[in-house]
Amino acid sequence: MQSPLASRKKQSRSGTQPRIGRPYDNMRHRTSIAFCLLSAPAFACSISYRPSAADMVKNAEVIVRATALEYSVPPGAMRTTGVPASKVHFQVTETIRGNAGADLILPGYLSDRDDFNERPVPYDFVRPGGRSGSCFANSYRAGGQFVLALKKNPAGDLTVDWYALGPVNEQLHSDTDPWLLWVRDEVKRTATTGK
Repeated sequence: MQSPLASRKKQSRSGTQPRIGRPYDNMRHRTSIAFCLLSAPAFACSISYRPSAADMVKNAEVIVRATALEYSVPPGAMRTTGVPASKVHFQVTETIRGNAGADLILPGYLSDRDDFNERPVPYDFVRPGGRSGSCFANSYRAGGQFVLALKKNPAGDLTVDWYALGPVNEQLHSDTDPWLLWVRDEVKRTATTGK
C-alpha cells in the first residue's frame, strides 16, 4: 500500500493535480499570463468623431502639394506605426494655403510602393497605410506627390499628425488628381464663405 504523500506526488507529476505554491509553478503561471498579454492582437486606433475632408481643410493651417524626395534623417533598424524618428524631405511644388516655404521635413518613411486612397473624393478616411496603429499614414512613395494638410504642433513644427484617420497626407495620381482639385476648390470656398 502507498502512503498518501507518495500518491499525491505521483498524481501531481502526471498532471492530474496542480502543484500550487511552488516557485516553478508560479513562474510558469506568470509566463503564461505574460505570453497572453503580449500576444494579444494590437487594435487600430479609435476616434470619437467621423473624419470630414471639409473640416480638415477648414482647420488646416497650411496645405501644400509636395514631392517626397529623400531622407534627411534615415530610419534606424526599428520601424513604428507611430511617429518615426526618420525624417523625409519634401519639395513644395504648390502652396494651396498658408506658408510652408520651398521645403518641408516631416517624420516618415520612404517607400517604393504607392498608397493611393481608394475611397471616393472627397475622402472621408485616411489612405490604407494609416488604417492601423497610430491613425496616421507615415510612409511616402519616393518621388510621389502628396497633398499635405498641416498644423503646428506644440513645438511650433508643421505636422500631418493632427487629424486622426483623416486624409492629411494623401498621395496623388497626377497634377489633375480629383483630390487635389477638390482641396483647391474647398480652400477657395472656405476663404470666400468663412465656413
